[in-house]
Amino acid sequence: MHLSRRTFLAASTAATASTAATASTAATAGLTTAPPADAARPGPRTGFERLAHDGYKLLGGQKVGIVTNPTGVTRDARHIVDVMHADDRVDLRAVFGPEHGFRGTAQAGGSEGRHDDPATGLPVYDTYQKSGRPLADIFTASGVDTVVFDIQDVGARFYTYIWTLYDCMEAAQLAGKRLVVLDRPNPVTGRGAQGPVLHKEFATFVGRQPIAQAHGMTVAELARLFNGEFLTTPVPLETVLMSGWKRSRFYDESGLPWVPPSPNMPTPDTALVYAGTCLFEGTNLSEGRGTTRPFELLGAEGIDRRWAAAANELGLPGAHFREAYFAPTFSKFQGKTVGGVQIHVHDRAAYDPVRTGIGLLVTARAVWSGFAWRPDNWIDKLTGSARVRTMIDAGADTDEVVAGWQEELAAFRRVRKEYLLYR
Repeated sequence: MHLSRRTFLAASTAATASTAATASTAATAGLTTAPPADAARPGPRTGFERLAHDGYKLLGGQKVGIVTNPTGVTRDARHIVDVMHADDRVDLRAVFGPEHGFRGTAQAGGSEGRHDDPATGLPVYDTYQKSGRPLADIFTASGVDTVVFDIQDVGARFYTYIWTLYDCMEAAQLAGKRLVVLDRPNPVTGRGAQGPVLHKEFATFVGRQPIAQAHGMTVAELARLFNGEFLTTPVPLETVLMSGWKRSRFYDESGLPWVPPSPNMPTPDTALVYAGTCLFEGTNLSEGRGTTRPFELLGAEGIDRRWAAAANELGLPGAHFREAYFAPTFSKFQGKTVGGVQIHVHDRAAYDPVRTGIGLLVTARAVWSGFAWRPDNWIDKLTGSARVRTMIDAGADTDEVVAGWQEELAAFRRVRKEYLLYR
C-alpha cells in the first residue's frame, strides 16, 4: 500500500466557532467543529443535531445542497431535509441522492433519477455512479455554494456511501464548492480496522482507495483521511462532530433510531456481520438477499448440516453457526429452498466479521463440491486484490489467509490513527 502522507492541517474549535472568520479559515484548513464540553445528554448528539442546536450558523449566508438518504433523520425520526426546509435560517436549494435514492425507493444498483421532491418541492439530483467533472457539473447546475453530506455508514469498505462522499469531495473541489460533513456513529464501533487493504489496481465504486475492509472510522474521520491522503487537491472541508460518542459503542447504545441505510441492511445486526459475509456476493452462494436476515443467512442448493459443523469447529470468536434452510424471495435461488448457515453473534465485542467471512468461505469450499466464485471475480473487488481468492483456491486455511494481509493492515492503521477524532 502506498499512501501520500501529505500534510493535512485539521484545526479544532469550540461549538460556537462558526463565525464568518472561522468559516474562512475552515475553507483552507479542513476545520473540524469539535464536540461541546457541556453535551450532557443520553447518547451521542449527531453532527446534524449540533448544527441545528447552533442555529445553522455554519451555513449562514450560503445556498445549501445536501447529499443524504432515508438515514438522515433526527432523534425523533424526522428527516433532516424536511426539518431544514421548514427553517428560515437555512437556504436549502437542492438534494443529491446516492444509490437507492434520497427517499430510498430503489433496490441495490439503482437510484431515483432527477425529480422534484413531492414533500418539499426541492430539486433532487441523482449522484449514483457519477463522479469527477460530471458530478461537479451537477453541483454547478444546482446553484449551491455549500454541499452538506449526512448519510449513515455501516463501517465496511464496499458499502458505497463512503465512496459517494469521496466522489462528492472531489467534485465539490472541481466546482469550487465548500463541503460540510455531519457525523454519525459507526454502528459496529470504531475500535479498530480489520481485513485486507484495497490494492489500487482493483479500485471500483465498492472501493476507490486503499483502506481496510472494516475501516473502523466515522464518515467525518474518513472525509479527513480522504482529503489528507487521496485527493490530489483537497476540498474546502468542514466536519461537524458528534458529542458523547465513544469508539467502543455499538449503535443500540446511541439512542438513535435505526433506519435501514439500504434495503438489505434492515438492522444493526446486519451491519455487524456485513463486513465479512458480503464476500459471499462474490460466490455462487446466496448471501441471504430475499430473506428477513440478509448477510446472516448464507446457503445454496446441495449444502447441508456439514457446513455449520465445519464452521463451528473453527472456534471463531464471538459466533455460533446454526444449520439453516431458507427460500429467498428474490436474488440468488429465488423461490428455491436452500441449505446453509445462520450466524448467531453471542459476543459482539469479540466478534471479528472479516475473519468470520474468510472462515465461512474456506469451510463452504471444503464441504460443498458445488462451490464457485462469480465468473467476473467480483470477490477480488470486494477483498481488494486477487490474494484471498487465490489463497483459498490453493487450499490455505483461515489463519493463513488472514495472515496474508497483516503487513498492509498495520500500515493502514498507522495512517488511520492520524485522523481519528474520538476516544
